[in-house]
Amino acid sequence: MAGMFSSIRRFYLILYNWILFLGWLQVFYLAVKTLRESGHQSVYAAVDKPLILAQSAALLEIFHSLIGIVRSPVSATLPQVSSRLYVTWGILYSFPEIRTHFLVASLVISWSITEIIRYSFFGVKEVFGFTPSWLLWLRYSTFLLLYPSGITSEVGLIYYALPYMRESGKYSIRMPNKWNFAFDYYYNALVILGFYVPGSPHMYGYMLGQRKKALSKSKAE
Repeated sequence: MAGMFSSIRRFYLILYNWILFLGWLQVFYLAVKTLRESGHQSVYAAVDKPLILAQSAALLEIFHSLIGIVRSPVSATLPQVSSRLYVTWGILYSFPEIRTHFLVASLVISWSITEIIRYSFFGVKEVFGFTPSWLLWLRYSTFLLLYPSGITSEVGLIYYALPYMRESGKYSIRMPNKWNFAFDYYYNALVILGFYVPGSPHMYGYMLGQRKKALSKSKAE
């Protein structure tokens, strides 16, 4: 029974990782092609559908952590997936006014390079049981630049969306209403921006620790 579960788990993770690898590869290709041919203003329009699909699929990773089919802790997976989904759906999808900002291009490229490397790393590991040293190094080193550029882009886009949130009142619930409940999407965004202040350095420190552990283990082997 355990052997059957292990085989199903492995097959599922191989499928999952390589499908997402191809999805992010498409996002990266379209982003770079559009950036070269039309400029940063057109990047979102070129990648919106594959970007939304690939990023939304990451919800499964929270589930993977919860049921234990991967070793990543929920405490690390949840904030990263949640923040990206918020930017994807709550900012870019919801406020078209900011889709032509140059930070969209830096966000998409930072995310896509990170995910191409990450999904190929886990895909190769599930297929062969190991990863080549160059892929291991990329997996645990490229974040040194890509994480700051991605986070800066996320924070910048949330900030630039603030006036449109306030002006439109989108997703806000005003009193009085039958639920006797009020919610302001603008102030919610300010709170989320506040979480980036302690959250980003904490996550970066966590990844530095993972890098040290992974590369030290590789050298020992």
